[in-house]
Amino acid sequence: MVGVASRRAAEEMIANGEVELNGTVVTELGTKVNPQTDVVKVNGQTYSLAQRLVYIILNKPKDFITTASDEKGRRTVMDLVNTRERIYPVGRLDRQTTGVLLLTNDGMLANKLMHPSSEVVKTYHVSLDKGLDTAHAEKLASGVYLEDGKTAPAELEIIPGTKSREVVIHIHEGKNRQVRRMFESFGYEIERLHRLAYAGLTVQGLQRGMWRHLNDKEIKQLKRLTADEKNQTTIK
Repeated sequence: MVGVASRRAAEEMIANGEVELNGTVVTELGTKVNPQTDVVKVNGQTYSLAQRLVYIILNKPKDFITTASDEKGRRTVMDLVNTRERIYPVGRLDRQTTGVLLLTNDGMLANKLMHPSSEVVKTYHVSLDKGLDTAHAEKLASGVYLEDGKTAPAELEIIPGTKSREVVIHIHEGKNRQVRRMFESFGYEIERLHRLAYAGLTVQGLQRGMWRHLNDKEIKQLKRLTADEKNQTTIK
């Protein structure tokens, strides 16, 4: 809730009558709040919802965990980004995967981007330990069965002159380690995996480990993609 507490703790605060909206005690979960005009108090302390929204794109290097913090003390992507606002990764890339990663404090947009209904396209450059068989490529494109269900159809492009070991794949799902598991299901080992694009955004011009703020055009592109037209958030 507005960066004050976890969802469970926020629900307990609301149940205990500790949260006020415009001077009235909140009694229902899911109460809508306008960040620009409404005033929220928790135990008498006022919290501002009109925070500065930040949208960042990072060219993630290997050996960094895609999380805000790590209990094992490993390096995370947050060690690479310097910003006053508290931001979070949009989705995840596994430790060895490099490339496009979005970070933001716009929770509403992040949730919409990650929701399956948005069908956000993610493009990866895959380097395999051996050439991709044509029959396997066709099966990967039509969808394969993994332990958490069948993948949706994907688009594959074999990079010429690579003996079919270099492949570009476009997917619009977000299953855990999906691309790696798709190829592993046919006995291939991925030697390198790099995300080239996310929702049409790339890291062109950014060296590995570098980041930048999205420009207005790119932010509008993401919001159009998710039909993010409502200027409201929710007390959870």
